Amino acid sequence: MTALSKPLEAAADAGLLSEVQCGDTRAFAVLMRRYNRRLYRTARAILKDDAAAEDALQEAYLAAYRHAGEFRGDAQIATWLTRIVVNQALQALRKTRRQQVVVLFEDPPDERSTDDAPADSLSPGTPEKTMLRAEMRRLIERKIDDLPEGYRTVFMLREVEDMTVDETAAALGIPSATVRSRLFRAKARLREALAQEFDVATQDVFGFDGERCDRIVRAVLERLCDDRVHPAR
Repeated sequence: MTALSKPLEAAADAGLLSEVQCGDTRAFAVLMRRYNRRLYRTARAILKDDAAAEDALQEAYLAAYRHAGEFRGDAQIATWLTRIVVNQALQALRKTRRQQVVVLFEDPPDERSTDDAPADSLSPGTPEKTMLRAEMRRLIERKIDDLPEGYRTVFMLREVEDMTVDETAAALGIPSATVRSRLFRAKARLREALAQEFDVATQDVFGFDGERCDRIVRAVLERLCDDRVHPAR
């Protein structure tokens, strides 16, 4: 096993992946925690369901661990992980649909509202401003869910996760010009629905709390241990 000059938490992605390729699950846990929020939000943008997004993320992590030895450095590790999550989420999406082919990045002929999206509960004694912010966040989440799938995924990666155009294009396998076009149209639709409140609560949508982060890391590590999975060399 290679030796890291820094503690695992401070190590660069490349150093962590090198350790993962040698079978170090501790390094993999650090890598998961580093990108959990971004990757969960990516899966959530595609699947529009919290539980399904968690399941897809776990499967993606297992796939990444098993194929860690195949990473050749032709992209950033974060982009590589995002691609795996996108592919896994698409597979999960196909399983929930009856049609044989799912074209994720084409506009659907019509748009359906999801006004019955679950709302987060507010803790007792929450100040009024916090309550208003939570209500706005839930509204934004519903409106994001209403976007066509291609627009929604691009919006989440660019505006919420602050990925660059090139990173988003590489992760989704689409041209940079398409990323720009879909982001423009997604923001236009959201602005029409939310007016001046659009930018207020964007950073809090689909919050990734410590409990969910811990649960995903714990579940993946348990499955790796149970299956005695070793990364490909």
